[in-house]
Amino acid sequence: MPPKKPSLSEFEMFRMWLANMIDLDHPLAKLAQKIDWERFDAAWGRFYHEKKGRPGLPTRLMAGLHLLKHIEGISDEEVCARWVENPYWQFFCGEEYFRHKLVCDRSSMSRWRRRIGAAELELLLAETIRLALANGALDRNACERITVDTTVQTKAVAHPTDAHLLLRAMEHLNRLAKKHGLALRQSYLRLAREARREVARLIHGKGHKQALRHLRKMRTWLGRLTRDIGRKIEALGEAGADIRAAFAETLELAEKVRTRQAKDKNKVYALHAPEVECIAKGKARARYEFGVKTSIAVTNRRAKGGQFILGMHTVPGNPFDGNTLTGQITQVERVTGITVKRAYVDRGYRGHGHKGEAEVFISHTRGITSPTIKREMRRRNAIEPIIGHAKSDGLLERNHLKGAEGDAINAILVAAGHNLRLLIAWFGALLRAILAAWLPQQPAIAR
Repeated sequence: MPPKKPSLSEFEMFRMWLANMIDLDHPLAKLAQKIDWERFDAAWGRFYHEKKGRPGLPTRLMAGLHLLKHIEGISDEEVCARWVENPYWQFFCGEEYFRHKLVCDRSSMSRWRRRIGAAELELLLAETIRLALANGALDRNACERITVDTTVQTKAVAHPTDAHLLLRAMEHLNRLAKKHGLALRQSYLRLAREARREVARLIHGKGHKQALRHLRKMRTWLGRLTRDIGRKIEALGEAGADIRAAFAETLELAEKVRTRQAKDKNKVYALHAPEVECIAKGKARARYEFGVKTSIAVTNRRAKGGQFILGMHTVPGNPFDGNTLTGQITQVERVTGITVKRAYVDRGYRGHGHKGEAEVFISHTRGITSPTIKREMRRRNAIEPIIGHAKSDGLLERNHLKGAEGDAINAILVAAGHNLRLLIAWFGALLRAILAAWLPQQPAIAR
């Protein structure tokens, strides 16, 4: 059913209005008043049915919780806990009275994200750009000249060593067998945990051959376990169709882990997140990162309110950077409604083959005579600290959302959170400027 505002109980009727409790000139309160919340209701109303299911939660509440989460760079659990304590956050989410309990559960945020999807959540990013343009923090010319780069949105997975993955495969299979009532001949968990400890102790020292023997044993045990489960399922006959379907994906992943070789493609790096990819970025501190490649576009020229993110999306499959350029420019034009005229990229985009209207300039290109383009090319490196802020202040590092869809959703929300942090700082600076201009005009108070 369409979202409805939660009703107040008889004990809440005489509570104080949030508007009387907070400073309406606070940057977060100003931001809440300027966002077009009805735009979200109109766009996402089709995901709800008038006469089926329980009444939906208010769209402003769910969108506000996600925006606050990515403004602060915190988890779902923490944003729900802090919402109850903070009247400014409750005002931001559309409440009129101070509430002592959150009207939804933390899991409601996960279900709401899956219902809306990454493509529709681009509207949150588009609203931050519209807000920046309307309030002078960003001008249209800055949206016509962009800088594009790629980074890695890392997943919250442990470092994928062979011993770790073999042990995890055994644990997953034993957990499923216990859930579906399959009595296994042997679990091999105690032996596998001891072997994993020995591998970690010996693999980087003089006991390298000994560690490899323990690894071979773990592969043997995993093979015995998968064959034992296969025999037990076959013995059930047609009655075991549901159990066979429940084990299918895990058995396939376990077999990939057991038989994988160093030069194999499409390796499994995490049992709970098989979509994770190994991406080599050439960094001294981390040769490989495990996650998904993410394309990001920012304003080339620093606007009055800062450097805004105009587009961000994931590109699974670890494609060549040049193949991501057209999609990124298309997203920027879709989100901002402004045609991109120039795009500045690094040398990893050589051979991009972009056919659109935008001119593409690759760093360190010789023979350019225009001083404006030279100056804007020097500004290309300014995208690096924006990526750093998205990882340290936002949630681009160690994403916890499930699946490839979770990666795409997180990228969009990280971009929206970054822009809102800039807007909050912009509204705060405007308030300070107004006060600085007003105070000298006031007459001195006689003592």
